[in-house]
Amino acid sequence: MGQAWNKQSISIRPGTIVTGKWHRHRYVIKRELGKGAVGTVYLCERNGKYAALKISENNTSMTVEVNVLKSLAKVQGSRLGPFLLDVDDWEVSRNTRYTFYVMEYLKGESLRSFIGRRGHEWTGIFMLQLLEDLDYLHRAGWVFGDFKPENLIVLSDPPKVRFIDVGGTTQMGRAVKEYTEFFDRGYWGLGSRRAEPGYDLFALVMVILNIYYPKRFEKGPNPKVTLFKKLNDIKHLRLYKGCLKKALMGEYRSAEEMRQALLSAIKNTSGERTSTRSANRSAATGPFFAEVSGMTIVALVYYLFYLIIPFE
Repeated sequence: MGQAWNKQSISIRPGTIVTGKWHRHRYVIKRELGKGAVGTVYLCERNGKYAALKISENNTSMTVEVNVLKSLAKVQGSRLGPFLLDVDDWEVSRNTRYTFYVMEYLKGESLRSFIGRRGHEWTGIFMLQLLEDLDYLHRAGWVFGDFKPENLIVLSDPPKVRFIDVGGTTQMGRAVKEYTEFFDRGYWGLGSRRAEPGYDLFALVMVILNIYYPKRFEKGPNPKVTLFKKLNDIKHLRLYKGCLKKALMGEYRSAEEMRQALLSAIKNTSGERTSTRSANRSAATGPFFAEVSGMTIVALVYYLFYLIIPFE
């Protein structure tokens, strides 16, 4: 057993069997999926089915994460995080015990990969869906906190974004306990690290920017100017930039308010396109409005489908 794990990082070799002390469920470790500030996540197998197992030395933080997952499972109308399957301890020796929990394994691809493969109209679709989910989360009393691409995954059939790591989720009103600088409004000097809806909305904009700037960028001497310039330079975000700038500046009180503003921007631009066509618009604006039209049709049809059909 001593070769299978390391006390500091809890590095577990593939093939190791983790047996729960209390429930006696046996999990065969397949490979590491990722490491975070709290623990390490592994792909595991039990009774022929795959799951994700998170293990840590920090029992207190793990208990908080388990409580978050249980709380999210009670939120009606939305499936925010992975299903919690088991919580137990792994007793490595008489004096060494680690806490672990097992959750649903979600297999998919990154936002950037999906949008690059399927088209930029999906950017708006996913923003609408994420704002819907964030509103459920906020009304349940939580802020996601460490909102970044690594903690999101796009599932297929039908395409939907899911949260895959709730380690940074923080109760409303408290200080955000875990964050990544690029997505943190405190780092950019545009707000505090107090857990409230605006914190997640700022991070959502940064997640979208990260799709188009995968190497990220420095904040420079004037962070606000830097962010606005980067946003203005992305032609695929022209339709949404007004809403995104307001979110960066903390001008929305809720995710629902931002979602409504985003829907209005899409609808209004669609209406402007119709009026402009009737007025014999210039050739210079043609490509932009054609692009907007594609975004509008796909976004609204899919979004209405998303609202009507419950996703399993």
